[in-house]
Amino acid sequence: MKFVKWFEELGAGDVALVGGKNASLGEMIRNLDKKGVNVPSGFAITAEAYKYVLEKAGIKPKIKDILAGLDTYNMENLAERGEKIRDLIANSDCPKELEEEIRAAYREMERKYGRNVDVAVRSSATAEDLPTASFAGQQTTYLNVRGEEELVGKVMDCFSSLFTNRSISYRVDKGFDHLSVYLSVGV
Repeated sequence: MKFVKWFEELGAGDVALVGGKNASLGEMIRNLDKKGVNVPSGFAITAEAYKYVLEKAGIKPKIKDILAGLDTYNMENLAERGEKIRDLIANSDCPKELEEEIRAAYREMERKYGRNVDVAVRSSATAEDLPTASFAGQQTTYLNVRGEEELVGKVMDCFSSLFTNRSISYRVDKGFDHLSVYLSVGV
């Protein structure tokens, strides 16, 4: 699989690929399993998948345009621009290759945990937990997601949450380029 990695495949060295949260989950599962601690499995949809979504949808230039001249101290303006970007990403088509991998991974989880297993869909930014900035908790988490269809939709919603108002404002305050921070999704 190109865009999906099982937590068992991940470790601390994979932060750039799957963000801090997902890399830590992988590290935890790999180490605790050896000690007999049963931690539920899951998978990460990589930051490469997020980049691919933006590329295939052709929306990076639109995002740049929406952010041009942004004043993060004007809350109404920030909210309006953030909503436009979130809608742009969430309403983009999930590329077929990515959707197929997400569906296949979910079906594997159903084999492990039962039909229509509930999952959490959690963001894991590649810039989380840096020495100079912590992006943790700024994106959206979805709980009790059931079925392939709902999962694919929530993954796209989660990708769009990289542009919550607080995330946009925080990146501006910390001097990060909006299109240089990527998002992975943990399921």
